[in-house]
Amino acid sequence: MKGLTNIEGIYFLGIGGIGMSALARYFLEGRFCVCGYDRTRSQLTDALEQEGCRITFEDDIASLPPLFDDPAARDRVIVVYTPAIPKESILLNFFKDRGYTLYKRSEILGFISEETDAIAVAGTHGKTTVSTMTAHLLTVSHLGCSAFLGGISKNYNTNLLLSQSRLAVMEADEFDRSFLRLSPLVAVITAIDPDHLDIYGNAEAMVEAYSEFCHRVRQGGTIILHEDVLPALSLPEGVTVYSYGTGEKASFRISDIEKGDGYYRFDIITPGEPISNIRLLLPGMVNILNATAASAAAWCAGAEPQAIRNALLHYQGVQRRFDVRFGSPQMTYIDDYAHHPQEINALISAVRDFYPGKKVTAIFQPHLYSRTRDFADGFASALDRIDNVMLLTLYPARENPIPGVSSSMIAGLMKNKNVKTITREELLPALENIDEGLLLTIGAGDIDRFVEPITAMLKRRYS
Repeated sequence: MKGLTNIEGIYFLGIGGIGMSALARYFLEGRFCVCGYDRTRSQLTDALEQEGCRITFEDDIASLPPLFDDPAARDRVIVVYTPAIPKESILLNFFKDRGYTLYKRSEILGFISEETDAIAVAGTHGKTTVSTMTAHLLTVSHLGCSAFLGGISKNYNTNLLLSQSRLAVMEADEFDRSFLRLSPLVAVITAIDPDHLDIYGNAEAMVEAYSEFCHRVRQGGTIILHEDVLPALSLPEGVTVYSYGTGEKASFRISDIEKGDGYYRFDIITPGEPISNIRLLLPGMVNILNATAASAAAWCAGAEPQAIRNALLHYQGVQRRFDVRFGSPQMTYIDDYAHHPQEINALISAVRDFYPGKKVTAIFQPHLYSRTRDFADGFASALDRIDNVMLLTLYPARENPIPGVSSSMIAGLMKNKNVKTITREELLPALENIDEGLLLTIGAGDIDRFVEPITAMLKRRYS
């Protein structure tokens, strides 16, 4: 990245975030001194420490390494932070007050996008899966790419891929309008369902931001849109626009879907040679659509149909995206990051399709007070499709409480009476007598910290 000639160290505020950790790994590969702060330990921070990062979990100036605590050395370091860091953070204000150079994570990704042939994947749902699939297709096709992913690829066990290729795949996050920092050569948009209304105020403003993102695509570049998204957006001139879906007018049209034993087979009709006889080992129509979006992006980058077909067959998925953690004749356990009603509906449809007749128990942790308030009815309706539901205490993330908003708010709107609210302390004991069938953990908060204990519990019981 340009502008780092005299830089020795990079400090990350919020280094344990999935996007921040990818950037930290990127700069570690550049032989910078990489340090950072996060509120709590996690598997990601443990991995980063093993890779050479020095991380503190104290928001305290005394925790800073020597290179970063001396304002006289501030021209030799930069500081990267996320919007999740509170404005009152002691470390953030130390760096601000003493004139350090600070960047948002999105600004750093923006610089990288300007220096590469960036493929930026946006959308309120599916962007992690589509970006990870796209990176896999390009890697297997030998075009190669670097990739900054919003999840851990199960094929590569990382959220960062590096290569000498000019292609770079990255998620384009709509939160805080971060994706408006990017300058991609190719943009993919999977969905524009309302979300982050705490930032945008209303759905119309969010759609306007997606249109603005489209206008960030370079002249001569390409925009790939889900067919339902196409009519809603204002699109720039001087770019090629493709759509994908099942409709007759879709540029990349899905056809001849067949369900096999643990896989789907389908074709994609492209503007050129069809990609036929695709086999995908992931469940649900949503993943067929995700695979089509990724195939379109890889096709636009120059990947051959045969390479795309072979890569999709060996695509293993992303941790926390329909992540099958345990399976036995009596019990299957799946963990998923779904945190919007539409995502939960897609997850349940995939579960019912791949595991017909199984009784489903789900543990859902709402994420954010504002999202819970805005979509409580949608959450209730989606969760009503599940046999038994446990609602874990709401995860606030960056937000302060909103009176009357809690997990109980969703429970009160549900028609399904097989629902109860539980605390973190009550969760594992509540699973001691769980019905056989299928267990889901769902949510974007800290519910992921229970995945390993739950997996271990089920292995002891059923293995």
